[in-house]
Amino acid sequence: MLSPSVYVTGSIVGLHGKETDAGDFLVLDVLEAGLPPQIELPLKSREDKYVVFVSGLRVGSSFSNPLQFQLLVDHITGHLGDEKEQGIAAQIVHVVIAGNSIEVPRGLLNGQNLASKDQSRLSEPIKELDILLTQIAAGLPLDIMPGLDDPANFALPQQPLNRCLFPGSSAYNTFRSCTNPHCFDLDDIRFLGTSGQNIDDLEKYSEAKDKLEFVERTLRWRHLAPTAPNTLGCYPFTDRDPFLIESCPHVYFIGNQDKYDSRLIKGSEGQMVRLICIPKFCETGVAVVLNLGNLECHTLSFGTHFSS
Repeated sequence: MLSPSVYVTGSIVGLHGKETDAGDFLVLDVLEAGLPPQIELPLKSREDKYVVFVSGLRVGSSFSNPLQFQLLVDHITGHLGDEKEQGIAAQIVHVVIAGNSIEVPRGLLNGQNLASKDQSRLSEPIKELDILLTQIAAGLPLDIMPGLDDPANFALPQQPLNRCLFPGSSAYNTFRSCTNPHCFDLDDIRFLGTSGQNIDDLEKYSEAKDKLEFVERTLRWRHLAPTAPNTLGCYPFTDRDPFLIESCPHVYFIGNQDKYDSRLIKGSEGQMVRLICIPKFCETGVAVVLNLGNLECHTLSFGTHFSS
């Protein structure tokens, strides 16, 4: 039987048990909804195509390494690496940036009019990010999601970052500013992901052996953000819950985690889901690459420390 520390206030479960002589209800089993129905993957042989996930760029912060990010951009646009790596780069069909792309100095945002030097400090990280995103959008479809530290609304679902922040990259029709959570289909494969707030909040109030277990629980509970609105800010919807997972994704990704992790899980009705924890790029230099052909994952790691 599962420990009570697994569940949080928003978990919807059935309890199987009986009444005791003392009038208490003795729980014998906890019944979860399980993975929702899934659209079947087509049986045709799938060729290798790749999707790159990155999160936690935090351009403008003391952790951010501009060279590291430029190396990533050069790699996925095919300007770095040997012949084999460039061959893989040529098969990249999509890039997803899952939140916390910009870090602006917090002390400047105090409601007062900004001096001109402070205005430039505020806008420089956004300009730097736009220059790099433009290099990607010039050759590849690119989705950017807002995160906790980005200039977007706080409550989930977060609305897309305003396109006026990205005058260079938004000029391309390959550039999409998306919501958080974000759901999209690519090659008949359904993707669902968040910038990490839902899983980080879940960790505060329940226990698991690793982050992927929290990620899997939200799928089995069929709810992206079970702790909202109690401890996770969310917009007050009156007639529907936007966080219900009605269709099981094939790929479920979570941004801004401490380290990379991935697992393939299976449901009782043949559902298969690739779970991915995307690490913070500014701290790890790691991006994640998913092969659409077989849903296998590997990482791209960029280091800029050179031995003397």
